Amino acid sequence: MNVRRSAAVVAVLAVTTGLGTGLGTGLGTGFAPVALADDATSASPDATSASSEAASDASAAPSASASQATPTGLYGSTDPTYDGVWRQSLALLALDTVGEKPGAGAVEWLAGQQCASGAFAAYRADATAPCDAKTAVDTNSTAAAVQALAAVGGRDAEAGRAVRWLKENQNKDGGWGYTAVGPSDANSTSVVIGALTAVGGAPEKQERNGNSPYDALRALALPCGDGKDGEDGEKKGRDGADGADGKGEGKDAGAFAYQPDKKGGLAANADATAAAVLGSLGEGFVAEGESAAGTRAAFAGECVAGDSPEDLAHNGAVHLAGVLAADGYLKSALAGAEDQPDHGNTADAVVALAAAGDAEATEKPLAWLEKNYGAWAAKAGPAAYAQLVFAAHASGEDPRDFGGADLVAQLKDTGPARDVDDYSSVPHDDAAAGEEDGDGLGAGAGAWWAIGLGLAAVVAVAVGVVGVVLRKRRQA
Repeated sequence: MNVRRSAAVVAVLAVTTGLGTGLGTGLGTGFAPVALADDATSASPDATSASSEAASDASAAPSASASQATPTGLYGSTDPTYDGVWRQSLALLALDTVGEKPGAGAVEWLAGQQCASGAFAAYRADATAPCDAKTAVDTNSTAAAVQALAAVGGRDAEAGRAVRWLKENQNKDGGWGYTAVGPSDANSTSVVIGALTAVGGAPEKQERNGNSPYDALRALALPCGDGKDGEDGEKKGRDGADGADGKGEGKDAGAFAYQPDKKGGLAANADATAAAVLGSLGEGFVAEGESAAGTRAAFAGECVAGDSPEDLAHNGAVHLAGVLAADGYLKSALAGAEDQPDHGNTADAVVALAAAGDAEATEKPLAWLEKNYGAWAAKAGPAAYAQLVFAAHASGEDPRDFGGADLVAQLKDTGPARDVDDYSSVPHDDAAAGEEDGDGLGAGAGAWWAIGLGLAAVVAVAVGVVGVVLRKRRQA
């Protein structure tokens, strides 16, 4: 499940860095602005087209300069500001999935990024400094780290602190937003479900105000039906607040939205759908495909009327299968730009389809990825190779023979040597081991930088407009 940050969020972050808000090392790449630069699709429905254009230009992954050398133990050679914890977590998890043990330095680097509260930011350049109210911690980096630390073993204390922070910052609707105070979205809620499952928790029992994470996802699902308000893939809330019956129909039936729009309507989002299918099944990044026909085989290719988590996962898979049927891949669509193949979301969709039991629907996109992943993954780095490993694994394919290539070897080539276990130079915040509340992180801290994020959004839009104009001039 790829929980990539929207391109608009990255554009805002770039502006906040210039404004001196202390957010320069904030938002990670759940939606991959840096690690998966050509996958800048699936922004929140409310993201402005100008900001998305600007993010597309700004998201090319720069190599770490001599003055900013790649940190010891980190996978990937590009600037880790936006995705350090995310790509490290996916890399470690992918290696564990295929039975490879990463070097101790790589694991220690990830653990050393944790704040005393248990939360993780996208990247902390100086992990020896205690986190404070300006440290832009987020749910996506934290939940990804939990899944990785739980998988490699021996890090129960760190994973436990992170899970506690996530539970403390659950929203009243049962879900999670990207920040501790942000409104719930399908991607963040789903990656946290994966974290809860990874430590042996029961997501359905994790409630706030009587709502579980599955309730939050249910509210973002476009149900199947014959309603008259769903022809364009949108609906006005599950209860039909606009007077209609609130049912989706047509090509977007069964999909999930990232978040409701300002009027409460839901718009189908492929990235959110892939994430929410896994979340609804209680799965994390690593999912096992159905070995047999599956309990939902009778509904293959058809939406069902139920709204249980399993029903909604099935419906989401049906939607993804329909979208992938034509070309075998999902597309990214930034305003003002031509549609491009979206490798990362396609890989995520394969995992979701396999987990939901639709093995047949994985064949075409998996074959497309085998033929076309090379240039994308080489540019995107470890998180991309990890996504492909997850897709191959869920589909029952051999990641070491993926279209004739060895994904595991390619992933390992992006990281530190296996035998480099001397991590004395790896930054680590010793306070995180014993100090629980010293950094004051939580909803209050999230509010501090979320306010700054909102103020900067206005500037980000202006920057985006300039970027669009410059791009158009270059294309003229």
